[in-house]
Amino acid sequence: MSSSAPVFQPPAAAPVPGAPAVISVGGVSKVYQIYDRPQHRLWQSLWRGRRRFYREFCALQDISFDIARGEIVGIVGRNGSGKSTLLQIVCGTLTPSTGQVAASGRIAALLELGAGFNPEFTGRENVYVYGAILGLTPREIDRRYARIVEFADIGPFIDQPIKTYSTGMVVRLAFAVIAHVDADVLVIDEALAVGDAFFVQKCMRFLRDFMKTGTILFVSHDAGAVINLCRRAIWLHQGRMLADGPAREVVESYLASLAEEAYGRQPGQHTPHPVAAPLPPTEGQVEGRSFGKGGARIVEVALLDAGARPLQAVSGGEPVTLRIRCRVIEPLDSPIVGFIVKDRLGQVLFSDNTFVRYADAPVACGPGSLLEARFAFTMPILAAGDYAIGAAVADGTQLSHVQHHWIHEALLVTSVSGSLSTGLMGIPMREVSLSVAPCA
Repeated sequence: MSSSAPVFQPPAAAPVPGAPAVISVGGVSKVYQIYDRPQHRLWQSLWRGRRRFYREFCALQDISFDIARGEIVGIVGRNGSGKSTLLQIVCGTLTPSTGQVAASGRIAALLELGAGFNPEFTGRENVYVYGAILGLTPREIDRRYARIVEFADIGPFIDQPIKTYSTGMVVRLAFAVIAHVDADVLVIDEALAVGDAFFVQKCMRFLRDFMKTGTILFVSHDAGAVINLCRRAIWLHQGRMLADGPAREVVESYLASLAEEAYGRQPGQHTPHPVAAPLPPTEGQVEGRSFGKGGARIVEVALLDAGARPLQAVSGGEPVTLRIRCRVIEPLDSPIVGFIVKDRLGQVLFSDNTFVRYADAPVACGPGSLLEARFAFTMPILAAGDYAIGAAVADGTQLSHVQHHWIHEALLVTSVSGSLSTGLMGIPMREVSLSVAPCA
């Protein structure tokens, strides 16, 4: 119930209404011929198609979408879902079996690690080679070279062969080049997954500026990064496109499908409330999109003030208690109850759960019992607007557990604070002082 993604606020710029598509993908499929033995390739050529010595693997099946100028689109899906294959086809490094892709403007891509680099060349030489691949002339690279080296920040290694670089150094240099080619479209495949925290923040600052005018196609296993960066997301599964819509909704459905797969359900069969047993008709229910195995169900989520009165609006700085009540349906040996607070874009602001406090003394509970968790804290200062509190109940440990009921938006709360000037969240100050010491 936490996120390691960098906190990032998408810029206010939006896709230009009615603008022509920068990238248009129509009916794209990619089928590979898999040969079990090397000689089968020769036999296939000799038989001239009269007999088949291979089996087919369909990496992509009938994918279609358009991306307009200014859109930031994320692609999510499990390993093997076709994400990297799709990006290679969009960039023109792979030919589709059927369908077509039309792209306009200069596309700069950061795909497979080290793609476009010669491991025997130095970093300096590779800057010129990679820049030429992306469409720059030697004179244009000369003018940008100092800025590229400064952005990469790999020191004297710039004059060493790429084969001596660490994984992070290769990404640094590759990202530095694509950041200085004046691209119209950036295609990024897991580039931020291997960088250190300082470099990732540098990349995010660059992306923030680029997003004001450019278009980005972004692949990541980090759900938080996709929600933070993108307004729109595409979900691929086994080569098929399962969803294309607002990033928060698509990512949450994707995460729900991962949990459902663990409980025997298949992606694409997600239901709003996939729980195992119904509650008694008189039991209270918390509405909202949810998933889980169903061994327990959340029946109440309430934010209370110091007098235990329900709150619908907060200003920040006041003491509050979040109360979550769950009806137990199956025996729970080590129940964990938690919450997560998100803004309107789905960015995680803060979260917590009961695991650490009760790891050494689990509170076991049986069927029919009512499990209650309380979290007392000082409400941080939030920008004016609406916020969603998600709630979950699981059984197990922090690293290995069964999710029984997770509700994405269990409770909506409005912040009426007008004191937050910058950032996503403010901290209530105990004291602020300013003093001047006289000159000696």
